Amino acid sequence: MSKAMGSRYSVETSKESREYFEYVKDLLDNEVVSEMKKFRHHYSTTCYQHCLNVSYYNYIVCKKLGLDAKAAARAGMLHDLFLYDWRDEPRKKGELPHGFTHPRIALENAKEHFKLGKVEEDMIIKHMWPLTVKLPKYAESYVIVMIDKYAAMLEFGVHCKNVLSNTVSNIKHKKAA
Repeated sequence: MSKAMGSRYSVETSKESREYFEYVKDLLDNEVVSEMKKFRHHYSTTCYQHCLNVSYYNYIVCKKLGLDAKAAARAGMLHDLFLYDWRDEPRKKGELPHGFTHPRIALENAKEHFKLGKVEEDMIIKHMWPLTVKLPKYAESYVIVMIDKYAAMLEFGVHCKNVLSNTVSNIKHKKAA
């Protein structure tokens, strides 16, 4: 069962996320997208989980704003479709850091495996704006910029909570021993 962090709903089975699931089911079932589960992204969150978080919340916000919720859900799931641990990749002299370069890699990978519309392409390539310099063209692209940052903060908060819980648990075990 897949669930966005902070959400009460399973994307596969809850009636609240039925439309969302229909939009991304083919992506979630895809072998290439599943590969993202192997790579850590933010702290203890995998690239797959991060993309699911962005996809789900992107869908919700765009739907509430009357924007293209389907494109938002799909682009969110594909926006970080790079299949490597960016911490382990050596950077060549003069090469820009991962934050600047991965949107293009994700877009190339997404286009290789899926049919994308112009809105989805813009959302993927511009999700790191202002690092990507060119302004987003569509309202949905601005939404993904914000949702990507929101998801990263959410993931950091969950990581901190887990670290704190483990620390408190270790202290209690030491006192009991």
